[in-house]
Amino acid sequence: MLELLDITAGYGRGAPVVRGATLTVAPGESVGLLGPSGCGKSTLARVAALLHRPEAGTVTLDGDRVTGWRHRAPRAQRTAIGVVFQQPRLSADPRLRLSDLIAEPLRAGGRRDEVADRVGELARTVGLTDDLLGRRPHEVSDGQLQRACLARALVLRPRWLVCDEMTAMLDASTTAALVTVVEQYRSAQGAGLLAVGHDRVLLERWCDRTVRWPEIAEAVSQPSGRRTVRKPLSLEVCGSGSPARS
Repeated sequence: MLELLDITAGYGRGAPVVRGATLTVAPGESVGLLGPSGCGKSTLARVAALLHRPEAGTVTLDGDRVTGWRHRAPRAQRTAIGVVFQQPRLSADPRLRLSDLIAEPLRAGGRRDEVADRVGELARTVGLTDDLLGRRPHEVSDGQLQRACLARALVLRPRWLVCDEMTAMLDASTTAALVTVVEQYRSAQGAGLLAVGHDRVLLERWCDRTVRWPEIAEAVSQPSGRRTVRKPLSLEVCGSGSPARS
């Protein structure tokens, strides 16, 4: 079970963007979280992915209470979660070829002997050719890069997936292809899924159930003109499950 209980989280002291959020995802279940831009759903997704420490509330993963986030989380918990973000160019190191991007979590975990087989297998799964694997992010399209980011999220065979607006920047055919990959993986591995987005039709077709943001969290008023500054995601997610570089 992935359980978030009464979560309050933000990026500045006394200015939460999420307050009192409670959400559960059962093993093998797919849950869609529907909400408008700016409501705080992406922040909650980062908490669920162990990438952002909440100010209050508890996160329970597979029966164990989470006490550390990012590189302070135990390896067993970090590697249990695969995450895909909306903007692949913010979550990919621009210096890496796509093959190295996919392999990054394996290398970070000392599993270099698995790299060749696992990268080749996942490249075929997400639809990346050998030619594309040799290119860097600026040499491929957003859709091709997001395919690599999805492969990276799956490379450690996680039990849980967090997809935060994964298809928001993609065309219909690429969206369908990536959703199919996720569902095939879930069917084979029994993985749970939290899919965050604002496309009601997509979430309701994709997920076992869909919850709306007002159903799980208290309203938070944001001061006008407030701007949140965060580190690029590539500094936080050098492969799902690997320690973040800072």
